[in-house]
Amino acid sequence: MGCENKMPPNATTTVNENEPIINVFENTATGVLSEQEAETIDGGLAKNIEKCKKAEERKLEIVWINVIGFVYVYGASFYGIYLMCTSAKWQTNIMGTLLTYITGFGITAAAHRLWAHRAYKANLPMRIMLIIFNTIAFQNSVYVWARDHRVHHKFSETDADPHNATRGMFFSHIGWLMCKKHPEVKAKGKTIDMSDLEADPIVMFQHKYYYFLMPIACFILPAIAPMYLFNETLSNSWHICVMLRWCFLLNSAWLINSAGHKYGSRPYDKSYNPAENSFIAFLTLGEGWHNYHHVFPWDYKTSELGDYAFNYTTAFLDFFAKIGWAYDLKTVSDEIIKKRVQRTGDGSHPIWGWGDKDQSKDEIDAAIIVNKKAE
Repeated sequence: MGCENKMPPNATTTVNENEPIINVFENTATGVLSEQEAETIDGGLAKNIEKCKKAEERKLEIVWINVIGFVYVYGASFYGIYLMCTSAKWQTNIMGTLLTYITGFGITAAAHRLWAHRAYKANLPMRIMLIIFNTIAFQNSVYVWARDHRVHHKFSETDADPHNATRGMFFSHIGWLMCKKHPEVKAKGKTIDMSDLEADPIVMFQHKYYYFLMPIACFILPAIAPMYLFNETLSNSWHICVMLRWCFLLNSAWLINSAGHKYGSRPYDKSYNPAENSFIAFLTLGEGWHNYHHVFPWDYKTSELGDYAFNYTTAFLDFFAKIGWAYDLKTVSDEIIKKRVQRTGDGSHPIWGWGDKDQSKDEIDAAIIVNKKAE
């Protein structure tokens, strides 16, 4: 499947405004990993992505061991909810909740914003802390997670996208893990530059010993800890601090791939299916502002928000920035955001503000001012 190499509507400027684009990359990229890969001055691509957004008809090869495993995880999780309400000690419930947040940051702040997108840098103690959080989370090693996520951005909603949303909600949520990968996913995955992570000893140590470290961090220690700390039963510990916690984290992340590519507004680029969804942001510690994120993947906030409304990962990173552990945090200027909103947004972006220099005199004159104070 290919894309026509032509400019989308109104995309008239490049990173260098004085130099037109001569060569468009041969791949069918529909997203950018970093600001250096943007092809327009406001962070966009110069190629038309519309023809890419269609899944090829293909018979899926089911991986039954994964299907059986997910059936157990869901069943055990529902039982964990029952135990939380009936027999578990309050300390166990709190531990399960805290582990959910810790592992959440292991994905959002670690695998996603730090290692997949290089949106900020972290010192050695923070990187060790984050790799531990990530190992407890069990969503593949950072190396594998980041590679698949970079493929998702560069080839979003094509057959090279691991959880291609054009195949439907079920596929993009969990179905992609129940079948063998599309050949394009593997082929394009081999083209992704992973040299930065290959040069990171912490990432590669985790990757090398992942299937030794992960079972201990994700399953064994969280199941044992409540038993010894609170004299909890093994059943309560296992079903709440392991199964329910893990299942909640998985489904929260999967919602970004499924509902996050379908429901919500698209104020930054209406040609991208990823959307702004505050409910998903709440469940995922701030990862639900997905239209913004696909337009500006290198922003450490993954959103334009000026506060921490549901974006707890940004608050987490800002805290560590204050103590010097996180640094070189990248974000997008208001001017660049405004240009992109005006060029490609769906019109749902809130007004920039009364009296903004771009606000027309006609709009000001036509505005109705209630309870106006007499001058």
